[in-house]
Amino acid sequence: MNGHRVKYALTGAFLALLAGCSSKPTDRGQQYIDGKLEQPLGLVNEPNAKGRPVNGQDFGLQVQQIQSASSRLFSRNNDTYSAIQNWLLSGADTRQLRQFGLNAFQMEGTDNYGNVQFTGYYTPVVEARYTRQGEFQYPIYRMPPRPRGAKLPSRAGIYSGALDERYVIAWSNSLIDNFMMDVQGSGYVDFGDGRPLRFFGYGGKNGWAYHSIGKELIDRGEVKREDMSMQAIRQWAEEHSPQEVRDVLETNQSFVFFKPEEYVPVRGASAVPLIAKASVASDRSLIPAGTALLAEVPQLNAKGKFNGKYEMRLMVALDVGGAIKGQHFDIYQGVGPDAAHLAGFYNHYGRVWVLKTAPGAGQPLFSTAQNGNNGSLLTGAN
Repeated sequence: MNGHRVKYALTGAFLALLAGCSSKPTDRGQQYIDGKLEQPLGLVNEPNAKGRPVNGQDFGLQVQQIQSASSRLFSRNNDTYSAIQNWLLSGADTRQLRQFGLNAFQMEGTDNYGNVQFTGYYTPVVEARYTRQGEFQYPIYRMPPRPRGAKLPSRAGIYSGALDERYVIAWSNSLIDNFMMDVQGSGYVDFGDGRPLRFFGYGGKNGWAYHSIGKELIDRGEVKREDMSMQAIRQWAEEHSPQEVRDVLETNQSFVFFKPEEYVPVRGASAVPLIAKASVASDRSLIPAGTALLAEVPQLNAKGKFNGKYEMRLMVALDVGGAIKGQHFDIYQGVGPDAAHLAGFYNHYGRVWVLKTAPGAGQPLFSTAQNGNNGSLLTGAN
């Protein structure tokens, strides 16, 4: 696996923080009931959507990153990217996609009515020091040797000092910040010495099963199910003692280790640098790497609730995640606290169309005719 990749298979960990929040209430954008779809992706004459993409420039930058980082991925999808660019330059009217040689395949969504799930992820920035001092008391570890046939210590054991300090690569001032970087799978570390940020890439796991902290807080009655978000977890942590926070975090015995690298751009599973809000993690059995997407994304208010409006975005599938299955995308939100704010709130629903060049009208989308949310491949992808 690429060492620069943000999430590896850990997207599912963050999604699990939001356990129980996917009941599709209307305040999360569950609005579409205008016809049931019978297959995972269905060819439509034109998307039933209004407006033009708001991020055409970012999409262009993302395509440039693909061209620079992966010639194979770029060449496989270049016809589609070029057609989309021409469509953008001509005003990006969704009624005119076919005029630019593009077919649009609507995704059936989690409910077969087009409601596709959106979550978010980001790259955290953690304050730390090289040595233990003052408020910087929380260790971040590199991967220790794993005994043959044995597990590494659990999170509770690690918090209690089960690992030798020679495996510590930094000391942070926040246990909850360490945990959030653990969940995201990587992050940038600011050592406060004026040097460039260091990238802490994913270095491995201890081998214990993951347990949802969000679900734990819901089950304990600490946070209401409908209010669960990363912000809610942080707020709960701020209002409770360090020991209480540690006790809850220790219910998740899974633990992630990191490896320091020089400052590098954030890359997805495709080894391509990611542009915020122009790249997503997808289920590759349904949406292969490099696939171009036109998405109607719900807008959120300051409290993370759907405000009743959508915006059109062009995005590319460049990452994966353990819990990203079927009709579900994880939108990369960027680096730092503003990105964290958005990523922490997103668990909403919108519509998505896969865009693909159409040498012949009605060209089949699937390599094999299948129903269900998984197992269908875009023609020509591998």
